[in-house]
Amino acid sequence: MKIKSNLAVSDSGFIFNPSNGDSFSTNTVGSDIIRLLKAGNSFDSIKKEIVEKYEVDEILFEKDFHDFVSQLQDYYLVSND
Repeated sequence: MKIKSNLAVSDSGFIFNPSNGDSFSTNTVGSDIIRLLKAGNSFDSIKKEIVEKYEVDEILFEKDFHDFVSQLQDYYLVSND
């Protein structure tokens, strides 16, 4: 899974989809996840970095990650390539 290549994402968490003009915002954790997805990181790599950086429980991270990615999919911001 990866963030669509034409998606613009700012460091502050502002997301713009030029395909349809939609814009969204996310918190710093969401912004970090998007950055890591854009870099092509695996789920395990993303989990390791977020759990260490934010000192969050791994099980809670996994649930929240899948919920977040589901929202990104609902808005057609990721592809499963």
